[in-house]
Amino acid sequence: MLKLTYTETAFHLEYLTQSPEQLVSLRVKLAMRVGDSILVEPSSAAFLLPRHLPMLPLLEDTLSQHNSDAIAVCIADSESVEVSLTGTWITTDLDADEENGIFITVLGEYTEYLLFRLWKEAYTGASVMKEAGE
Repeated sequence: MLKLTYTETAFHLEYLTQSPEQLVSLRVKLAMRVGDSILVEPSSAAFLLPRHLPMLPLLEDTLSQHNSDAIAVCIADSESVEVSLTGTWITTDLDADEENGIFITVLGEYTEYLLFRLWKEAYTGASVMKEAGE
């Protein structure tokens, strides 16, 4: 499962082995215990990746082999591709314009791994090739 955490200024992507049902259950329990309202609904999310990432062709090949409605990748501009995902939006900030919360999605394990590695390389400056050799 991939978990995207959105804040007012950025987002963070995590690769989790936990099931979506477990995560939603824990979030609902937490909201109940602290007296917060919670919104859990089907939704979509998108983020940009640089087009120059070395592993991007692997993701495109994987998506062409496995037809999935949960993910789409398209050219955004000369520098970026847009990754669009379907999944579940969870927030306790019901008055916000969906700026703060988490988005979860389940894709194939390899697809999730590739997306996580691509995001990590693009946004945290980590070298995927260096980590793969460690």
